[in-house]
Amino acid sequence: MNALPLWTSDAMRAAMRTEADGVLPQAVTGISIDSRTLAPGEAYFAIRGAVHDGHDFVEAALKAGAALAVVEKAQAKKFASDAPLLVVDDVLAALVDLAHASRARLQAQVIAVTGSVGKTSTKEALLHVLSAQSQTHASTASFNNHWGVPLSLARCPADARFAVFEIGMNHAGEITPLVKMVRPHVAIITTVEPVHLEFFSGIEAIADAKSEIFEGVVADGAVVLNHDNSQFARLSRRARKCGISRIVSFGADKRAEARLLDISLHTTCSAVHANILGHEVTYKLGMPGRHMAMNSLAVLAASSLAGADLALASLSLSQLVPAAGRGVRQTLVVPGGEVTLIDESYNANPASMVAALSVLGRAKIGPHGRRIAVLGDMLELGPTSAQLHAGLNDAIKADHIDLVFCCGPMMRNLWDGLSAGKRGGYAGSAATLEPQVLAAIRAGDAVMVKGSFGSKMKTIVTALEKRFPGNAAFDEAAI
Repeated sequence: MNALPLWTSDAMRAAMRTEADGVLPQAVTGISIDSRTLAPGEAYFAIRGAVHDGHDFVEAALKAGAALAVVEKAQAKKFASDAPLLVVDDVLAALVDLAHASRARLQAQVIAVTGSVGKTSTKEALLHVLSAQSQTHASTASFNNHWGVPLSLARCPADARFAVFEIGMNHAGEITPLVKMVRPHVAIITTVEPVHLEFFSGIEAIADAKSEIFEGVVADGAVVLNHDNSQFARLSRRARKCGISRIVSFGADKRAEARLLDISLHTTCSAVHANILGHEVTYKLGMPGRHMAMNSLAVLAASSLAGADLALASLSLSQLVPAAGRGVRQTLVVPGGEVTLIDESYNANPASMVAALSVLGRAKIGPHGRRIAVLGDMLELGPTSAQLHAGLNDAIKADHIDLVFCCGPMMRNLWDGLSAGKRGGYAGSAATLEPQVLAAIRAGDAVMVKGSFGSKMKTIVTALEKRFPGNAAFDEAAI
């Protein structure tokens, strides 16, 4: 726990240019927008969302121990006259003001991460390796949008040495105001892939939207780009137009400054030999998949640029574990033996689907086991959605996936193209597919569940966990 308070009440008032109602505490220990998870001593911001109005939960937050609540002027009279309130015109705008004040007081090296695939895992890897060296703050979960970024920034302790922020988008123009708030010393674009095509004319337009991250990089800052990606040259040109001269590339390309020299892929981890900014390193990466290994190059490059020790950072990667819904493994106990469950249910797009199928293709199975993919719709792919779903059949064949379950109207395009022997089952939704999956698995199987968040594939993961309780799977040593 941080020894200093996160914010004094006076500093919050100054940042948000407002006055107080009621008697305020001297300081707050944190920032919350959810009365259910609020910890005593935190400030509660009553944000008006698409579904709920935070003002409906102010009293609950104060009863839960909130030190104060930030509320709209128009609603302030709803609360007790002695309630500790900071009254503002707009609560989200006030949070943004506090975020700007947070960035202004920071002495930390700030890193921002965006990309079509791998934002959260890269952010979590940076948090992991930098925390081993000094106090590090990072965005919680996938707090990467118009409220998540200011919330993450407002929560940053003033004495942090490193700060890592994830920045997302699904429309052009979304990244610009967020990155100008964060003002990173180092910005990473993991990759540019055909995602959110419902809102873009093509992959070049996606690259242009991702390149908005350059607009907030501080003077003499650096960007880290994927040299193996088709949009590398386009992104590099845009970075230079934004006045950024330090462009560091990563990948297998011989011209990359963070270059993959060799890799040994294992079931649950990888052994990597790389050259990072002129220094050769060999390290174990505690997560499987070539895609994870490639992103680890960006992690080490950004860490070095931010002043961290490269040797310690590479050593820390051996203890890296996947975030919830992004490759977490469990061993489930079923009649006659065990099943490996790989939970990739948090989200999906064509690139991450291919990567996850590759990992499944390397999963260990028992004597009579099968590699089973349970796949839900990939959303926001626009007119090419049917083609992109059907195209997954190539990866299923290449990775020798034995059985495929599909759910959702778009996954019907994949189902129709599967050979009869690979068809496990099809349903219109995760809920209706669930019993088919539960009935099919047997001892020795490896099962991977993946789909866009809106496809609700987590329900199938939960059903498997409930029916067949087990234990977290342990990583093998990379030898």
